[in-house]
Parts: sequence; C-alpha cells; structure tokens
Amino acid sequence: MADVARLAGVSAQTVSRVSNGHPGVVESTRQQVVAAMRELGYRPNSAARALKRGEFRTLGVILFTLSTTGNMRTLEAVSVSAALEGYATTLIPVTAPTQGQVRGAFTRLGELAVDGVVIIMEVHLLDAATVTLPPHVQLVVADSDAGDRYCVVDTDQVGGARAAVGHLLDLGHRTVRHVAGPEESFAAERRVDGWRSALRAAGREVPELLRGDWSAQSGYEAGKRLAADPDCTAVFVANDQMALGVLRALHEYGRRVPEEVSVVGFDDIPEAASYLPPLTTVHQDFAEVGRRCVQDVLRQIRTDTVEKGTTLVPTHLVVRDSTAPPPAR
Repeated sequence: MADVARLAGVSAQTVSRVSNGHPGVVESTRQQVVAAMRELGYRPNSAARALKRGEFRTLGVILFTLSTTGNMRTLEAVSVSAALEGYATTLIPVTAPTQGQVRGAFTRLGELAVDGVVIIMEVHLLDAATVTLPPHVQLVVADSDAGDRYCVVDTDQVGGARAAVGHLLDLGHRTVRHVAGPEESFAAERRVDGWRSALRAAGREVPELLRGDWSAQSGYEAGKRLAADPDCTAVFVANDQMALGVLRALHEYGRRVPEEVSVVGFDDIPEAASYLPPLTTVHQDFAEVGRRCVQDVLRQIRTDTVEKGTTLVPTHLVVRDSTAPPPAR
C-alpha cells in the first residue's frame, strides 16, 4: 500500500479508501491510484481486511447430500444470491448422517472463518449432534420444521401437496394414491400430511401409501405395485424423479397415462416438461428459497441478532398432459 501511495503521489489512507470503494475520493485521484495498483500488481489483502473489520464476507453452506435435485438447486440458488450480495460461499458436505459427521462439519466451519451459515439438511441431525456455532456466526436452516428454534426458510410443502390432490379430485378421481419420500425427510412427511389432509377434507378414502428414496428406481418399484392395482386411477408422487419411475412402470404394464392413470409429481424439474407424457407437477421456487435464506442470514449478521420462525415460499401447480379424468366405469 505504501508503494502504491508513493507511485500515485497520495497518502496511504487515500489508497485504503480507493481499495475499499469509499465514495469520498475525487475521481481523478481514484484513477491515479488504480493506475498505480495496476502497474505494481497490487491487490488488497482480503484476509487482512477481514481481520481488521471482523467480517469475512463469506457464507458457509452445510448440506447432507448432493444427489437430490432439491438440494442441488437450493445450493445453486444460495450461491447465486450470496454472490449478488458480494459474499462468497464455502460448501461443507456431510457425507454420512451421523452425529460425528455433523459435529465435524461445524468444526471445519469454525476454522474457515465465515460470517453466517445456511444448513440444508434434516434438522434432527443438527439437534442430535449438540453442535455449537462459532461466536457471532448466524444461522438459517432450509427445508425444516424447526422454526421455534432456528430461522427457517421452506417451501409450502403442505399447500403444494393439497393442490396436487385437489387437482386430481376435481378431475373426478375417487381417491389418490401416494408415493412418498423417505420417512426421515421432513419435506416428504409434510407432503404426506398435505396428501392425507386433502383426502380427508374431501371425505375420501385415504389408501395405504408407498415409500421411495427420491430416486427414479424407487419410483419404478412403487409404480409396479400401483400398475398391478386395477382400482388405481390417480397417483401423487413426492418428487419428479420418482414420478419418472412410476411412468415407466405404468407403461410397461400397459396402463396408459393419462387415459387410465393420472400422475402428478413435485418439484417441476426442468426435464419434467419433456417426460412422456409431459408431467403435471408442483413447482418449487428454488431461486426464491435461496434468496430468502441469504436475505435472512445477512439481516442477522448486519443487526447482530438471532432470529427464529419460518418463512414459507409459495408453490403452484403446473398442469401438463399427465392428468385427465378417470376412465368411465
């Protein structure tokens, strides 16, 4: 900095103001300093700046798996939203759902010097691990029901499931079968709650649900059981990947979609419109989830406060060609 100041003919304080983007510098002086920086190959030391200011302009992201569409799209949305705010993101994956893995992730978080953290994983892992956040690091949890303990941003899972079931009932189906996600998933259980409550509110039979693990293969296995049931005319599937497997099973068993069986998914992944037939599904706004996660954690950082409560991001049903009235009996 002293070398830049000498070359530009200004004070070190002026160089500091320019490197920090301070508005109170005459433009001609700023240009002199920038030219001197370029000539000398000077770059401000972000680590030293962080130590001086007590902020690192970095957010940590802890998540359990990169294999699901929802986690990947939420991670992408958080990273993009953070970048727009001038923050970098550091990914800390938890490779196994154990207390030790979660504690290890938080230990690494403390070593990496971040201002806040967004957690994208089942919150019971966080609770079970009895982890402690580093001082002054604020927290937001995505996809959780822990709003009484943390600041949470979630999709309206229950509302989306109700909309899917309501659409099928409005078409004239007597009841709706459900292929749910894994029991340990809060998102899966909230979609089960929405499916079940919509059927009960309409006075319809609540059939036995089937379970998958979010993969197309698990949807295929569940779909084979549904295809063998002649009374099955409508299926709500907890995500689009499993819905793809259900569609394959129905096709292999000669059950036409939507003429004989209607199928609705959840997520509205980009490929859903290219399924055969194009999939009716519940759209999740992952970009908005990421934006609100970053917005909430930055608000806590800037006000040095700890917040609790849940923000729900709305969903909406996208109707395509995989749903129709049931066949005439």
